[in-house]
Amino acid sequence: MNNVEMARAYVEEAERRIRIAEMMLKEKAYAYSIRQCQEAVELLLKASLRLIGIEPPKWHDVGPILMEFSERFPDWFREKIPELAAISRWLRREREPSIYGDEELGLPPTKLYTEPYALKAVEGARTVYTYVKRLLDSYLSSQQR
Repeated sequence: MNNVEMARAYVEEAERRIRIAEMMLKEKAYAYSIRQCQEAVELLLKASLRLIGIEPPKWHDVGPILMEFSERFPDWFREKIPELAAISRWLRREREPSIYGDEELGLPPTKLYTEPYALKAVEGARTVYTYVKRLLDSYLSSQQR
């Protein structure tokens, strides 16, 4: 499987996770919704790196790598990288608490998150999806010429 096929698969998987996150938001499963958003953003940003020929690192927040290689992206995408990296950084920090809760406070993940917080995560994931999907579509259309 090449980088473009991998990127396309990552975008499809991310879209699936966002749909699940939206369903979990409706079911008031806020921690799980946030977890799905984090995974979606990670996949999306790794897809964008693959499209420019960068093998993504095996860690969860690749925002700094996006910034390091920003000159390889189209101008319209490059302008969004600080926002995309900020969303990634924020959701990365929520990864473990959304799974395990806060062990120091003795709070399970179900007690840590509220609807507005989960809604912010879904909106962030949707934002990242919109830009990375546009990047993928523009890459694919340029390859058909």
